[in-house]
Order: sequence, then C-alpha cells, then structure tokens
Amino acid sequence: MDKQIKKEVISILVDNQANVLTRVSSLFGRRGFNIDSLTVSATNDPKLSRITVVFTGTEQGLHQIITQTAKLEVVKKIFTLNSNDSIYRELLLLKVKADKTERSAIKEIVEIYRGRIVDLSKDSLIIEMTGASEKLDAFMDMMSCHEIAEVCRTGITGIGRGASWHEE
Repeated sequence: MDKQIKKEVISILVDNQANVLTRVSSLFGRRGFNIDSLTVSATNDPKLSRITVVFTGTEQGLHQIITQTAKLEVVKKIFTLNSNDSIYRELLLLKVKADKTERSAIKEIVEIYRGRIVDLSKDSLIIEMTGASEKLDAFMDMMSCHEIAEVCRTGITGIGRGASWHEE
C-alpha cells in the first residue's frame, strides 16, 4: 500500500444554497483532512457554486475523501484538477512599509513580477499580484528584505483546460 503523501486540488460544483460550504468542509475535518486552501465562487449558472479545495494525504485517503464528498446530495459534480491539464491562480495583497527612498526599489521588483501597486501612502504601499503560488512565494521571498506590514492571500482557485464540465 502506497503511504506517500501528495497534494490534491479538486473542484466541486455544488448547489448554491446556505450551509453548503459548512457541509463540505466539515466532511474533510471529520475524516481528519487538513484543508490547505479553500475558495468558493459563483459560476455562470446561478444555481451552482464552485468550491476549490487543496489538501494533502495518501493516495488511498485522497480517493476516499473524494468518493465521500461526491455522495453529498448538494454535490453535483466533483473532479480532480491535474496540474498538467488545469490552470491554477492565486491573489496576493501585500502591504509593505516604505518611505519615499525605498519606493523605487520596491516598484522595480513589483514590475519584474508583473504586479501592481494599488495604494500608496506616506509610509506604506499595497501591492496586488496574481499568479501561480510558486510565483507569489518567490515574490514574497524577494520582498522579505523590506518590512512587510500585512499579507492577504486568497488560496488557489483553478479550472480545467478544454471542454467545460457540462460538455463532458
């Protein structure tokens, strides 16, 4: 039996109604899974929402939680987002303390990583960046020499390449 731990990204289409997120996330907790990242959004169908969950476990455990999640009556479709066949993105908002002498150096780093400065005050600035988690991690590493005041990351959201879920 394979006990190797791996990360999984799944997309769950659920009924757009109250308490759906609680039902799905509590199932993971009851089964002993820690959710690394969780995002929820509306879809083009007002009756459905999309939940993207990133979690880790053994191959057997991953299969088990996916099977059990699919059995919930509020779940309409569940699928694994394989990194080769999907696009993952994350949003980062970063507040950095910076006076006017530091701003140009920070601006240069932000431009290299294709981010945007969305707010500027006398003693700080706020940077917005989207991309793969690895890109945001690398950017955060570059910014570590500056005084970081606040960090807010959305977690991963993803979508499969090719045909839409309702065309399969």
